[in-house]
Amino acid sequence: MTPFAILCITGFLAIFSSTISKSPALPLFAQHLGAGPAGIGMVAALSAFTGIVASVPAGMLSDRWGRKRMLMIASVVFASAPFLYLFITNIWQLALVRFYHGFATALFIPVSMALISDLFQKERGEHMGWFSAATLLGRFLAPAAGGALLGAFATAPVLGFRTVYLVCGLGGAAAFFYALRIPPDSRVFGHHRPWHETFVAFRSVLANRSIMATAFVEAAVLFAYGTFETFLPVYAHEQQISAYGIGIFLSSQVVVLALTKPLMGKFSDRHGRRPQIIVGAMLGGCAVAGLALFATFLPLLVISILFGFSLAVVTSATAAYIADLSKRETYGSAMGVLGSVMDIGHTTGPVISGVTAMHFGYPKAFLSASLVLGISALIFSLSARRKN
Repeated sequence: MTPFAILCITGFLAIFSSTISKSPALPLFAQHLGAGPAGIGMVAALSAFTGIVASVPAGMLSDRWGRKRMLMIASVVFASAPFLYLFITNIWQLALVRFYHGFATALFIPVSMALISDLFQKERGEHMGWFSAATLLGRFLAPAAGGALLGAFATAPVLGFRTVYLVCGLGGAAAFFYALRIPPDSRVFGHHRPWHETFVAFRSVLANRSIMATAFVEAAVLFAYGTFETFLPVYAHEQQISAYGIGIFLSSQVVVLALTKPLMGKFSDRHGRRPQIIVGAMLGGCAVAGLALFATFLPLLVISILFGFSLAVVTSATAAYIADLSKRETYGSAMGVLGSVMDIGHTTGPVISGVTAMHFGYPKAFLSASLVLGISALIFSLSARRKN
């Protein structure tokens, strides 16, 4: 197999393992340990917090030490963290394990995107899309598998949790063994230069307004996505839509995203990334705003599909565009910045929208998320025009 195919298989296994550890097992396990709503929320947010703080160092170190080395460190966490859940007896132990487990994805995703940037120039967007589709497949299958295992052991919940985390561990171990097959880097940037030059290269990424504006668009899209996935189920339930219907909303969005992302990545390779990012952000803003206008099954299903497509349009082009704007020796730093900013958007979306919903209702929360997307599209278009 090609290095890219091995990376995609590793990504599928890694994200399947990571996702089955938290969906739907994590809140139920935390509740089983005696945690209340605040404790469950704290535990759920820890892995995302790890992504915020670890993505940038992971990218920088991959520029200096090599992609393969950092991917192996991530795969060690994927393979070891699941087995720690088997020894947990209280909520604070669960919090520590979630913090440790969060390093796996925080290291793996930005370094993988940097490796794809190394491997491909002309078809970069398409290959990033295929890699994302592989990880989305793992993200889609994991909740169904985790739910089925917990359901099979409904009368013995402790055994159910142990089974889920054993399967999680097997997935992480398989990801580790596939990561071993990724070829070593042909060139390690910055290995022999002083550390201060590495930080100078990183600052050059932060000083690039086009890179930061692109990362802001990605964060805004994930801000809206976090709002969507958190509050659409509650909003739909209030409109007397069944749990089955809500599941269709969420599943259809993931399916559309996975199917269209490689195609939209290829489209950005051929027709340019900036217009695609702007149109996708505007489309996503309109879709999220539409949630405030409708309250029946069919319109909400159409909006869910449309929003999934807008996610594919934007995210298939943003990482590739940041790679286009970066020097090859700073690909890791650039992808680390993108990963960190993405996690900030994804984490703050439910928090800010939750406060908005509490005071003004769910429709206003959806409109606020739409406004964030619209502002991000405007800032990005102005930065692109200034660059031209």
